[in-house]
Amino acid sequence: MKILHISASPKRDESNSWWLSQQIVGRLAQRAGHAAVTVRDLYADPIAHVDDAYAEALGSPTGRADEGVAGGALGISEQLIRELEAADSVVIGTPMHNYTVPSTLKAWIDHVVRVRRTFAITPDGKAGLLRDKPVYVGIASGGRFSGPTARQADFLTPYLKAVLATIGLHDLRFYSMEGLAQGPDIVAAERERMELVLGAAFSRA
Repeated sequence: MKILHISASPKRDESNSWWLSQQIVGRLAQRAGHAAVTVRDLYADPIAHVDDAYAEALGSPTGRADEGVAGGALGISEQLIRELEAADSVVIGTPMHNYTVPSTLKAWIDHVVRVRRTFAITPDGKAGLLRDKPVYVGIASGGRFSGPTARQADFLTPYLKAVLATIGLHDLRFYSMEGLAQGPDIVAAERERMELVLGAAFSRA
């Protein structure tokens, strides 16, 4: 079992999204018996935004998917795509920033969602080129964005569903801790709840 663990919190290993995603990684590893985990910490090792050469190569209708991969943004893109291709499962730990994904996670997405490499343009629209695999998304939010007590919009989950489906990843499983800005008691209660939720989810898998 090869697991790609993507962490998108500026608080890194002190964050609730890191805690939640680590819980998922641990259960995946336990179920598999053995797992090799590649951690991509988007704050400890930030990814540069795509550059002009990347935009020029991919914006051309005749540009090749592998054009210029030796260096620059296309080289980074190729490295990130190969990490993604090598994984049997992907775990993303992310906070919700302004109703959606943090800019660091968006930068990763911009590198791995690449025309003629991870998706193709067809007469029927975009078609993913990657092998489907489970993607577990652990979300930490200061407010509540789901259920009857929701008080804020959620553009994170529908966006990830749409953009990852573009490259062929359809098996997304979301777990969220919400209302964490209310204080440590809520954080503790949400962690306890998530342990039960994950325990039940992985016992069925």
